[in-house]
Amino acid sequence: MIIAVDFDGTIVEHRYPSIGKELPFATTTLKKLADEGHRLILWTVREGRLLEEAVNFCRERGLEFYAVNRDYPEEEKDRNNHFSRKLKADIWIDDRNLGGLPDWGTIYDMIHNHLTYEDLVRRYEESSMYETPKKSFLGRLFNK
Repeated sequence: MIIAVDFDGTIVEHRYPSIGKELPFATTTLKKLADEGHRLILWTVREGRLLEEAVNFCRERGLEFYAVNRDYPEEEKDRNNHFSRKLKADIWIDDRNLGGLPDWGTIYDMIHNHLTYEDLVRRYEESSMYETPKKSFLGRLFNK
């Protein structure tokens, strides 16, 4: 699959134009997805020096992207008569996505196992059916 990944707020904490701390397991998960044959595209608002800093941040952690802010590495806006600002990706990973950004373990699970949010909700509902209901705070306090 082709996976478009945002940088600020997704790979690192949102501190734009600075680079925030890496979110736990972000680059590790992305490297694993790349090793499994997925093509990763860094798709970010960053340009120029700020973009270079983001790419270098990832590269220092062993994460290389198939393309950066384009559909494929060789794409040039002036030489592609079919150029579109709309990226052609199968999946988008972005902190601004409806429902927010899941943790990177959940992201990997969803991509690797082809799960949807509905699948995750179903899993959660099925697992919580067998749990003992927890008492409320007042119920525990008064042993009721």
